Amino acid sequence: MNHDAIRAFSAASRGGARLIGIDLGTKTIGLALSDLGRQIATPLETIRRVKFTPDAQRLAALCRQHAVGGLVVGLPLNMDGSEGPRVQSTRAFIRNLAPILPLPHVFFDERLSTAVVTRALIEADASRARRGELVDKLAAAYILQGCLDVMRHLADVDADPLTD
Repeated sequence: MNHDAIRAFSAASRGGARLIGIDLGTKTIGLALSDLGRQIATPLETIRRVKFTPDAQRLAALCRQHAVGGLVVGLPLNMDGSEGPRVQSTRAFIRNLAPILPLPHVFFDERLSTAVVTRALIEADASRARRGELVDKLAAAYILQGCLDVMRHLADVDADPLTD
């Protein structure tokens, strides 16, 4: 995990503004939203992917509606940490999104996020249909919460260098 990138993102994103978490899939885009204090991630919406422009416009509209100050984008690394075609696709999506939605962004490792969320839904006895409705936005919340936790930890460490 690149702590310098997260520190830079934290500084660049508008303080006091919400962050949006993005779980970019091939068929859907799961979204989650932080609170203003950047403590808690809440599932927001799942966008069914159509084409880049309408997908990007919907995302931009939600960012405006919720006064979002930055994007936390799940990076689908391979289990060994290497980058494959899905990582390239995710980076390209964010590059193409920049002119439409000029907000700071950070990539955050999303390995196992969908598996963890799916397992939790199965344990909660959610039906297959219900899991399908929830899994993407819950995965986005899982990714965003992970980044918020790291941001908070780094802020604590930076405030008190004797801490961990």
